[in-house]
Amino acid sequence: MPVVRAASIKVVTLRNSLLAIVLIVASAGPTLASEPPVQGPADAACREQARSQVFMAPNPNRLSLWDLGSQIWHTCMASYHASGPNPGRQEQRF
Repeated sequence: MPVVRAASIKVVTLRNSLLAIVLIVASAGPTLASEPPVQGPADAACREQARSQVFMAPNPNRLSLWDLGSQIWHTCMASYHASGPNPGRQEQRF
């Protein structure tokens, strides 16, 4: 009987460990996906630019990585909006 009891304890311990891992991953899911959904191609391009430059960009104000990435993203989005949605379009009025 002691062999069966030891095996059942291992199964219960393994099951509890797996349950704990599943609960931790499930509770961390919303935290990992804290960014809002992508709103368009300019937003996606600026997010990628911010991710790629956040460790290389100068940071004289000693901002956190999150704030520095946000600053890079806002600068990129401002450059997209400065040229307008259709920069090559001529104004046509009848």
